[in-house]
Amino acid sequence: MPSFDTVLEPNLVEVKNAVEQTAKEIGTRFDFKGSSAAVELKDKEITLYADSDFQITQVDDILKNKLTKRSVDVRFIDAGKVEKIGGDKVKQVLKVRNGIATEDGKKIQQAIKGSKLKVQAAIQGEEVRVTGAKRDDLQAAMAVIKKELSDLPLSFKNFRD
Repeated sequence: MPSFDTVLEPNLVEVKNAVEQTAKEIGTRFDFKGSSAAVELKDKEITLYADSDFQITQVDDILKNKLTKRSVDVRFIDAGKVEKIGGDKVKQVLKVRNGIATEDGKKIQQAIKGSKLKVQAAIQGEEVRVTGAKRDDLQAAMAVIKKELSDLPLSFKNFRD
């Protein structure tokens, strides 16, 4: 029976490269000379440090620019609140999304059920498997998922006939 998996997986190697390029640019830019602006990556969290709110937005813009150049969708990034960390310094934690959350999986299932296609969607951990009798129905289901959940950078893998 034909099937495919719907996943939410960023290219973590490219994310790491973008963070390193951002740190390099911060070190060479004139407007960051003498400031404590920095960026670091631990597991799936990117932490931005700066002297002011304005600087942290600049660091965020540089990071998103680098991610875009490296073909990483910026929708993978969940920005946290800007926090004060003593003195006038601030930090912001950005989480890198990986895996489909349960409520998003349920939205995918509802979108497929609402489309009246002859396919079934099953949540399997952090991915959603869609199965159907015809290849055309699966391709129509892909189109429905992309249209209904345009705020998520979903991709499809393991398409089997």
